[in-house]
Amino acid sequence: MLLEVSLALPEPYRFDEFVHFHNRDEQQVAERVDALACSLHKAIIWKHRPALLQLQWQPGRVRAGLHAPGAGQAKADRAALQAMVQRMLGLAYPPGELERAHGGHPELGPLLQRQAGLHVPGAPTPFEALTWAITGQQITVAVAVSLRRKLIALAGEPLRWRGDLPALRAYPDAQRVAALDMETLRGAGFSQAKAQTLLAVARAVAEGQLPLDDWAARSAAGAWRQEEVDAATAQLLALKGIGPWTVNYTLLRGYGWPDGSLHGDVAVRRAMGLLTGRAQPDARTASGWLEQFKPWRALVAAHLWASLADTAY
Repeated sequence: MLLEVSLALPEPYRFDEFVHFHNRDEQQVAERVDALACSLHKAIIWKHRPALLQLQWQPGRVRAGLHAPGAGQAKADRAALQAMVQRMLGLAYPPGELERAHGGHPELGPLLQRQAGLHVPGAPTPFEALTWAITGQQITVAVAVSLRRKLIALAGEPLRWRGDLPALRAYPDAQRVAALDMETLRGAGFSQAKAQTLLAVARAVAEGQLPLDDWAARSAAGAWRQEEVDAATAQLLALKGIGPWTVNYTLLRGYGWPDGSLHGDVAVRRAMGLLTGRAQPDARTASGWLEQFKPWRALVAAHLWASLADTAY
């Protein structure tokens, strides 16, 4: 069945970051971006079954179609699809307020002007964002993409469609990752620490102990208050193998939360040094510099990433 929604885009809107984020894997096993055709095909899990999400964009608007066996025309399904696409497009917290508040900043202001319309692309689900963050801890993007590809090969479900739709594998959900074991993940190249954390997170989500999707519903409804974000942060940090960088990256990519401090990110600190004309700061100094931009620290980090081109994504 096909479920469709259409979303208006703010003006301006940059698609550079969206294309780079979803085009990380040159083998395109789970998603396929056609920048010339302005389209994305991405395999996802929808109601526990593999489905195909199609995005087609044009000036001022994005049309989304979901090919899914369990998709209907119910209001709840349409709302869920729309919220997912909004997160993927970085529309949960528009960046205009950052630009208005700090457009005159002597260091950040010129960067905001050059990159006006930057929105932070996100993952379709918080689980994908969190597991991508765990996979990418303290390694290069290229190595992280390779590990992600292996996780998809191990637990991802292939799409089974007619011949005119692309052959992709859906990024696995928590239940599918939880069914893996340590030996399988270690054999695929995951370190013991990463494998343990992935399994612990997947099992916690599958058993209902880590309500990632409930948090997403609150965030999509615009009712996610700072105290709830703090509570979610504390729950994530209580899991072995998850630190502040992983949490704040997940909040940004999985929920669009604009104020997680990514001062521990090496690329953020490198871009900060280039922007300010000073030596690359350590994490403590970077944290202090970002404090002035609350409640938009994560969006500032995204601008710093973008200033380095696509290599930081």
